[in-house]
Amino acid sequence: MVKLQQTKSWTFSLTLAVAIIGATLFGGFYGNRLFGAPVQSEVQKRLKEYTDLLAAVTANAPDDVGSDKFVYSSIDGMLRTLDPHTSFLEPKEYADMQDRQKGSFYGLGILVTKRNDQVTVITPLEGTPAARLGIRAGDVISEVEGVSTDDLPLDDVVKRLKGPKGTTVHIKIVRVGMKEPIPLSIVRAAIPTNSISNVLMLKPGIGYIRIKDFTATTVRELDEAIDKLKGQGMQKLVLDLRQNPGGLLDAAVGVSDHFLDKGQMIVYTKGRTPDSAQDYLAPGKHQHLDMPMVVVVNRGSASASEIVAGALQDHDRAIIVGETSWGKGLVQSVYTLQYSAGLALTTSKYYTPSGRNIQRDYSSFYDYYVADEGDDGSASEMPLKDRKKFTTATGRIVYGGGGITPDIFVKPAPLSRTTQLLEVRSAIFNYGVDYVAKHPDVTEDVAITPAVMENFVAFASEKDIAPVADIRDALQKPNDRNFIERALKAEIIAAKFGFDASYPYRLQGDNQIAKAIEVLPDSQKLAEKAAAMHSAPSANSSDAGTRAAQALPHGK
Repeated sequence: MVKLQQTKSWTFSLTLAVAIIGATLFGGFYGNRLFGAPVQSEVQKRLKEYTDLLAAVTANAPDDVGSDKFVYSSIDGMLRTLDPHTSFLEPKEYADMQDRQKGSFYGLGILVTKRNDQVTVITPLEGTPAARLGIRAGDVISEVEGVSTDDLPLDDVVKRLKGPKGTTVHIKIVRVGMKEPIPLSIVRAAIPTNSISNVLMLKPGIGYIRIKDFTATTVRELDEAIDKLKGQGMQKLVLDLRQNPGGLLDAAVGVSDHFLDKGQMIVYTKGRTPDSAQDYLAPGKHQHLDMPMVVVVNRGSASASEIVAGALQDHDRAIIVGETSWGKGLVQSVYTLQYSAGLALTTSKYYTPSGRNIQRDYSSFYDYYVADEGDDGSASEMPLKDRKKFTTATGRIVYGGGGITPDIFVKPAPLSRTTQLLEVRSAIFNYGVDYVAKHPDVTEDVAITPAVMENFVAFASEKDIAPVADIRDALQKPNDRNFIERALKAEIIAAKFGFDASYPYRLQGDNQIAKAIEVLPDSQKLAEKAAAMHSAPSANSSDAGTRAAQALPHGK
């Protein structure tokens, strides 16, 4: 954001503060308009106290922090009294969120991260300017427009790489095996930010789709993914929602519509105001995929991904495998404020078809963000035995108040500390890049031989990732050795052929996916039982689970 002069910054900050505080105290935000209740003397007094305080701090603080920072911090403090998901979005944050939800932005087409304090390319996206110019995984972006990236935060680097369509950005990259940096001039173009990151066949007849978030393009991408897999003979489906933080409610409804019968309940919302109560039923607008399926979730699955998983679980349409999901049952409405800022305000709670609100307790923000799972798969601050029970369409027990609890709880295979260090300190990634630089003719059939493993041990120890003895100890453990071998092959393939080409190898040995494949026959039996109950005349309409499954009134 361009730094304003002090007078302009003060005017901007004061206007923004009064607008947001007034709107929140009056309860008047709705859409993009402000409906103000009559100003009461108590509210006026509090606003006067606030503006007096802001003026005093801005004028007399020993350091010129900037009134905009004071206002932003006070807004954040005010919103923390509500819930963990109501948040003020500064202009840059709001613009980034809009880009993600629209499903595109203008840039180069690369995924980057910080590795060893260097801005490193994870993969170029197919068909983008970066891919056409030959940028590779492992390339380090050392300069952007003549400015070194060494001391720049990653977000700042990404911001500099983005820009208007058709404009040019000048960068320098450092590549393994080349002594001098390579200068490149790249014309920015529209870059799709795909919601569905991976589509493939796990085995003959078994398709796999990973949805990484829910955006305006998710439903269209799902249609394309289903058509592709049907063409390859898909008869069963594994839907992977792990690490999916959510997104647009409409996208979650559209995804669920592919797997439920028209008119079945997907989710309903309730809040303080009458207009916050709304039912979302399967509209029957999208192609209906009537085949056995398993949904995989973990602690990183939240919000819209929990809506999909909860609807399919409540209707017995899918078996849920993995770990307990995050537990976010609050709905945010996003409002545009002045000066391109935004407000994501919790306006209602959502409930799954059986009546569950799966929001975890947030009386302690610390516990909310750092709580671990208990032995029974539930959030540690609320054991499964203490959570409220609900029933699915066939009478199975499901739980509210702490995320979507999987039908089959499966934790990832444990890895030693040394193996985790090899991964998080980029030893495996960097070895893949180095291997391809030395073996430019490598193919996807590359074998991780004992000689390759010995070479990797030497490589990692030379980089001071871990002592040789510790690495050798890790390789004696079957889980660790299998993981390292698979990861090395995947990173070599990714460095040569791109991340998508490596993904099938990353799934090999994934015990959650293996369990999902194993229970697909059980999912089919469960779905058939639910379908028979749904189509039969209801003799038990008083049953809460049956009522919800038939999208009948749920006691609002």
